[in-house]
Amino acid sequence: MDKTRKVLIIIPAYNESESIEQVIGRITAHQQVSQSADCELRYDYLIVNDGSTDSTLKICKEKQYQYLDLPINLGIGGAVQAGYVYASKNDYDIAVQIDGDGQHDIAYLEDLLRPLISEEADVVIGSRFLRKEGFQSSLARRTGGRMISRLIRLTTGKKIYDVTSGYRAVNRKFIDIYSKDYPTDFPEPEAIVTAVMYKGKVMEVPVQMKAREGGKSSITFQKSIYYMIKVTLAILVCRLSYGVRRAKD
Repeated sequence: MDKTRKVLIIIPAYNESESIEQVIGRITAHQQVSQSADCELRYDYLIVNDGSTDSTLKICKEKQYQYLDLPINLGIGGAVQAGYVYASKNDYDIAVQIDGDGQHDIAYLEDLLRPLISEEADVVIGSRFLRKEGFQSSLARRTGGRMISRLIRLTTGKKIYDVTSGYRAVNRKFIDIYSKDYPTDFPEPEAIVTAVMYKGKVMEVPVQMKAREGGKSSITFQKSIYYMIKVTLAILVCRLSYGVRRAKD
């Protein structure tokens, strides 16, 4: 083993009282059996309570979970970025994003970490669509995801199949970048573009996901329409602004 790597599992949570205990239970059980042939991995987790109005914060306190309590709801992007700021300030080598609703299977964690440890990738995305196994989300979301995937390929040259997956891992370079530069609403596709613009190596690995175990998705039909418009514009602006910066340099 060449060295110990500190891994922070970031869990953004907004009204996840129905599932957060199961999520932490699985992470804790996984920590006890996880190992790597290449290096020693030291895992920590951090729940980022994003201004929940249910009993999520109460559960975190009663169970003595490791958590960060945001005073107001920042949205998924703000909550995840808060986790990256924490990871950067505490010198973590790798940060992993896992949703608080139970959709992401911790059993695939080492699959995400392996390309980072071997330095094959800077950002690794757990993809539902490489093998098309497990929960695949709704037809409408898959259709929207394919459209955004084509846009990302058009603007960056990078083909990513599961552009909306929130199951991701990044190395120290992108912990620092995302702690300073991370999109706000519906951040996953735009964060891919950010990674490519910063010359990051982005890779997908196959995973299986589950339907959410409790609570309700924050993305309604109306928000889905807004999502498509906002993400499309954000990707185009991100790509254009990068081109302007390069021209100035």
